[in-house]
Amino acid sequence: MNAPTMAMRHANVAARLERLPMTRYQRGLFSIIATAWFFDSMDLGIMTFVLGSIKTEFALSSAQAGLLASSSFLGMFFGAAIAGMLADKFGRKPVFQWSMVFWGVGSLLCGFAQNVEQLMIFRVLLGFGMGMEFPIGLSMVSEIVPAKSRGRYVAVLEGFWPIGFIAAGIVALVALPAIGWRGIFIALSIPAVFVFIVRRFVPESPRWLESMGRTEEADAVTAGIERRVMAASGAPLPAASLANYTPASSDRRTLFAELWQGAYAKRTVMLWALWFFALLGYYGLTTWLGALLQQAGYEVTKSVTYTIYISLAGIPGFIFSAWLLEVWGRKGTCVLMLAGSAISAFVYGQVATAQAPVAQLIGAGLCMQFFMFGMWSVLYAYTPELYPTRSRATGSGFASSVGRFGALLGPFAVGVVLPVTGHTGVFMLGALSFAAAALIVIVMGVETKGKSLEEVSS
Repeated sequence: MNAPTMAMRHANVAARLERLPMTRYQRGLFSIIATAWFFDSMDLGIMTFVLGSIKTEFALSSAQAGLLASSSFLGMFFGAAIAGMLADKFGRKPVFQWSMVFWGVGSLLCGFAQNVEQLMIFRVLLGFGMGMEFPIGLSMVSEIVPAKSRGRYVAVLEGFWPIGFIAAGIVALVALPAIGWRGIFIALSIPAVFVFIVRRFVPESPRWLESMGRTEEADAVTAGIERRVMAASGAPLPAASLANYTPASSDRRTLFAELWQGAYAKRTVMLWALWFFALLGYYGLTTWLGALLQQAGYEVTKSVTYTIYISLAGIPGFIFSAWLLEVWGRKGTCVLMLAGSAISAFVYGQVATAQAPVAQLIGAGLCMQFFMFGMWSVLYAYTPELYPTRSRATGSGFASSVGRFGALLGPFAVGVVLPVTGHTGVFMLGALSFAAAALIVIVMGVETKGKSLEEVSS
């Protein structure tokens, strides 16, 4: 076999993957990744519902409670950055599996913490695992699903965050009186055994293998995917339009440095600022949501129940965002969701008091969660599309890591601001953060709708 024939056979993994129809096989891979994402989201979201109880047990001040709430984001800050670089060097699959081990062990240890200092340390470990998983899961889905469906599936993947958040609230509502917050953390460590499912059924990304120059392995994995898709669809595959794609580069320049070269530099600045302000606003408000209601005069069970109610809007929020991403585009949808989050957060801050009618409180909260969870769908669909395969996980990981720095500051800032300005100032802080993020996207964002990953990165 001559050299050109070999190149045609082994290169253009992208072209072969892009022409595949979506079948139950790809949806099965997506479901495995999404299930791991769901359990991870439960572990992160549970703090919203148990922070008030922990604050009471350890007699914490607002500033101390804010520091505890921020501790997991310190771990996520390091986890996201390190995992991205590791995944671009060693592969998506092994890093994804190790992320589950870290958050499972971290959650288990949280249940046995003897004081708030130990709890903070274990939350950092748990956060490290969660920080690893989020950007890697994004890269894996982005590199498996064809361009025509990619935005929708990545947005749906992020939809497992509000579902996990709501599930965490239901677990807290049912289990908190019976087993306490310690028992909840122990129970939430059990799903980490799902790592064995990932290990058996999810293949390594063939796009990553090709970008590493491992063309034989990339060809074998792609051929395996093609066979399973044909078996699932019951029809022959269309021909790959190789002329529309260029082979993935095997240039292994310093991955972090590449984020600051050419067109990627502007994208990196935009994404880092977007993630920082979006997560500063989101986690500053959401992590404290239950505790803020308790401080406003609502008892624990009511604060948990109301938080679950308003979180239900996250489901139509991410579904609407997933639809709009493909119809209107990434940039416009991102600006809409951020602007809606800013306005609704400001309004919620005006009505979140014990004197406000419950219907008014829940109505404003529903609007806020609709836009905030819709925002998440855009962030996770948009970010991995802006970098080439060789540095996609690194770029996504560092954007997520900078966002976790905002998430780290958010809950702590609320703990400091709350005694001075009350609820109104807290939600104003969130509104201004979302508004800043929207302005950044308007000025610096680019559109990626309907383009293959290779087209966007060329």
